[in-house]
Amino acid sequence: MPNSIPPFTLRQLRYLVALEDTHHFREAAESCGISQPSLSVQIKTLEDALGQTLVERGRGPVRLTMAGREVSRRAREMLDAAQGILDLSVTLKSGLAGTIRMGTSATLGPYLMPHVVGDLHRSHPDLRLYIREATPRELLRQLSDGAQDLILTQLPVTGAALHVARLFREPLSVAMPSDHALSAKDGLDNEDLRDETILSLSPAYTLHEQISALCAETGAHLSRDYEGTSLDALRQMVAMGMGLTFLPALYVRSEIDARPAGDVATRPFRGRRFSRSVGLVWRKNTGAAPAYERLANIIRDTARRFPELVIEG
Repeated sequence: MPNSIPPFTLRQLRYLVALEDTHHFREAAESCGISQPSLSVQIKTLEDALGQTLVERGRGPVRLTMAGREVSRRAREMLDAAQGILDLSVTLKSGLAGTIRMGTSATLGPYLMPHVVGDLHRSHPDLRLYIREATPRELLRQLSDGAQDLILTQLPVTGAALHVARLFREPLSVAMPSDHALSAKDGLDNEDLRDETILSLSPAYTLHEQISALCAETGAHLSRDYEGTSLDALRQMVAMGMGLTFLPALYVRSEIDARPAGDVATRPFRGRRFSRSVGLVWRKNTGAAPAYERLANIIRDTARRFPELVIEG
C-alpha cells in the first residue's frame, strides 16, 4: 500500500469530537479555544476531505450522522494515541513529572490521597497531580473519554483497553450505634448479621454490589428506604439507629477511631477478611505507562504505613 498523507488533521478530528460531546457549535468552539466560524470551516473542510456528511445541520442540538459517529469514535482513538506519544516524551525526559489527571472515588480518595500527595511532593516536586472525585461508573467514563489519565478505584474493573495495577485490599468493618447489642462482641461473623438492617451507598458505587451480595448470603436486610451518597451520610444514619453498615478501614481510622467517644462503634467482620480491592487503572495505549507504574508503587509504599491494609501487586 503506497504511503500517503491523510487529507485531514488531528486538530480537525479534535473539533469533531468536541462537537459530538457538546452538541453545540459555539460550546465546541469555546472548549477548543477557537471561534465558532473557524470551527465550522474546519468541520466542513473535514467533510470535504472525507467525502462524507458528518454533521446534521438544522435547528436545535447538533447531532452527528452515522458516518460522523464512526469517524468520531476512531478519532478518539487517534487523539488518545497522539496524547500517548506526548506522554511518552515527558516520561522519557523526566520520569514522573509534568501534569497527571487522576480521578478517584469519594469513598477512597479523601482518606488515602492526602498521605500520597505529601509523599509525592517530597519525592517528585516537578509532578502536578490534579485530583477529581466521581462515582466509579463516572470515573470509568471519564477515563474512556480521555478526561482522566488514570483512576484510583475499587475493583474489579474490566475492559480490553484498560490496564489494572492492583494496590491493596482494604477491610470493611461493621458500623453500629455505640449502644447496639453487637458492640459487646470483639468481632462479628455471618450469623451476627442475620435479620439486621444494612444501609449502603447507592448502586452507583461498587461497594453497593458487594454489600448487597453479602446481605443475600447472611440473611441481612438491605435497606431500600435509604441509600447513602457518602460514607459520612451512612455514619450519621447509623448513629440515628436506622441500621448497620460497612465502612472501609481508612475511613474508620480517619473519622471514627480518631473520635473514640463517638456515637458509632465498628467491629471487624470475618476477622477482617471481608474487604474491597483497590487499584490504579489507565488506558493500555498511553505512552505514560512507566510513570503510572511508578506512581502505583508510590501509592503501595504509602499504603504500607497502614497495618489494616493488605498490599497487592
